[in-house]
Amino acid sequence: MFKKAFKKAKSFGKRCTSFVKRKVTEAADFAKSVYSRVSKKTTVEVRRVCVGTAAEAYVDTGVKILIAVVIGALLLGLLYALFNDTIMPSVTEKVEELFEYAG
Repeated sequence: MFKKAFKKAKSFGKRCTSFVKRKVTEAADFAKSVYSRVSKKTTVEVRRVCVGTAAEAYVDTGVKILIAVVIGALLLGLLYALFNDTIMPSVTEKVEELFEYAG
């Protein structure tokens, strides 16, 4: 009587073990496939973003213009400080006219 019960328990244990192994293997395979798909999409997206430099020229040009304006203003300020006189009379007249504008 106990032999039969032990055989059934052993058989049930083997079936449970094989079922669990199969399900774990399926889950691992599914996780690998999902990771592979996500990894490929992420890699493609990162490459697209890194390689795509469509607006880079606009930023570079804007920074160059800004640097040129700042350097020009510094040079003009330096000249005014050195000579204590009007360097560009027409510009000085126009700026004074702008500040005198009554409206």
